[in-house]
Amino acid sequence: MPTLKQPVRGIAAALFVMVVALVFISLFDWPVFTGWVSFSLMCSIPAALVVGIFWHGEQPAFIASRRQPVRGLLFLLLALAAAAVVALLYVVTLGGGTTPPTPPLVQAIIVSVVVTFWLTIIWQGWPFTKIRNPLVAGAALLAAAYAIAIAVFLVCFDFAFLEGSPLYHADQDPGGLFDGWSAVAYLVTTVAVMFLTLHFDLWPLSRSPKLMRQPVLGAVWTVTVLALAALVHLVGTGAFGQDAPVYLVTVPIPFIFGSILMLNTFEGSLFAKSKQPLKGVLATVGAAVIGLVLSLVYRLLAPVLTGDLASGAPGYDLEVWLASALLAVTFPLLAFHADFFQLWPLGDREGAERP
Repeated sequence: MPTLKQPVRGIAAALFVMVVALVFISLFDWPVFTGWVSFSLMCSIPAALVVGIFWHGEQPAFIASRRQPVRGLLFLLLALAAAAVVALLYVVTLGGGTTPPTPPLVQAIIVSVVVTFWLTIIWQGWPFTKIRNPLVAGAALLAAAYAIAIAVFLVCFDFAFLEGSPLYHADQDPGGLFDGWSAVAYLVTTVAVMFLTLHFDLWPLSRSPKLMRQPVLGAVWTVTVLALAALVHLVGTGAFGQDAPVYLVTVPIPFIFGSILMLNTFEGSLFAKSKQPLKGVLATVGAAVIGLVLSLVYRLLAPVLTGDLASGAPGYDLEVWLASALLAVTFPLLAFHADFFQLWPLGDREGAERP
């Protein structure tokens, strides 16, 4: 197959992955899809982030040295094996052995994805980059991500809003500081804001070499992201009065989805010739528009793929389905295709920049 150049390659890859994702989603009914399927795939994301971002697809070496598609298949098996172990541990511990996965357990695994993004991108793997053996460093980073995520979950999440419903399990409710939906919406917003700063190539922080070194960069970037995310979250759920689940699938998730396409699948090619801050503005608008349009497409396809789902309180069925379809299924498939398979067979992604 002839090698495609960007952005044609990215567009073809995005369409290919989304078709695969939508067909995959159509195979499952509502309870299975939003339960075991989305939960299991989200369990694979932290390992995929370590492979793609921390190891840059170069570790484990015996996999990275293989030709495609064997390379991609082996990386995929590695991520799925990690997902199986993590899913079992989470079900047995935080989940109290209850199956299928409950809302608290699903939100707990979402926190692990958010924290892994923080460690691999905002902190650029520091301090684990100081460990000489890259395999040990990656494993240590992954373990730290889960430890931090569990601590955040136990301190911040409260599920009292589920009391009286079959979904409530007192032994799984940490009784934390914030309503579970609000907490997960804010944490996902931090990832959206992180991608916003990536569109700007960390401008204006990048103008100061002293700020661009770890751990200073990690600290400043973290404070910036947390503050901006708080502002966005407060405006979305406060000033505009959106319920947290509705806000989640209206603002941060579409933007993250669009950003993944812009930065990873399109390899930052759409506005590569523009300079900052114009490049950041154009990329941000592009990610927002792409994300919102594709989110609308998924929303319109929900009745065809899964059946009629009620939107809004009390169950937020459509919102849960949309979040699962975009971030629990399509996002990891995009990551697998880009980082594991290097966009094979659409072209060679070796040496391309990654977020």
